[in-house]
This record gives sequence, structure tokens and C-alpha cells, in this order.
Amino acid sequence: MDDNKTFSSSAISTEQNNVPIHHSVIFIFKDGMTALEKQDFFDAVSKLTTINGVEKFEILKQTSVKNKFEYGILMEFKNNEAYQYYNNHPDHVAFVQNIWLKQVEDFLEIDYEAMG
Repeated sequence: MDDNKTFSSSAISTEQNNVPIHHSVIFIFKDGMTALEKQDFFDAVSKLTTINGVEKFEILKQTSVKNKFEYGILMEFKNNEAYQYYNNHPDHVAFVQNIWLKQVEDFLEIDYEAMG
């Protein structure tokens, strides 16, 4: 996978402003992370829920061996505007730059909306 991956603020093309956005990221930590470092990471992720617009939030652990990813983060936003506010918020940007990029080996980000 591309080592220079970054979060994309243009990943969503929602035209309706009243459609909820489901933001999910699955990832694997870099080798050598301790249990305490992982807990600190998840504590930092949890603090992102204080950003206005985060409506639902879950941290999940992978239980299947169907892929290499270990954990997931799920968030829901009222609409694309709320998601973009979160995505560009200084606390989120700082988290990505100072924690995420240093501790996450690989990830897959999916931002989606219901089709019906």
C-alpha cells in the first residue's frame, strides 16, 4: 500500500446536505507498539468526539482473519458539512499529523452515505 497515504477532505461528493455521513477507518499499528501505546492512541482518538458534529463513535477490534487490519474507528455525522468541519478541525488535523501518521502502518478509509 502507499506509504504516503493521507486523509482526504474531498473523499465525499454528497450533494444533499441532509444525508448522514458514515466515516470508517480500518487500520493496523506499526510493529512494536506496546499495549500502553495503543491505549494512549485510543484515548487520543476518543478525544476527537468532542469536536462539534460527531454524532456516533465506536472503536472496534477486528475478529476475522480475512484481512490484515486489526482495528476500526466508526463515526457518524449529520451531513457532509458536519463531516468536513470535523475533517478540517485543528484538533483532527493535529491528531493525524502528530499521532496517526507516526503510529499507523496502513489503513483504509471509507466515507459513505445510505443509498435509499
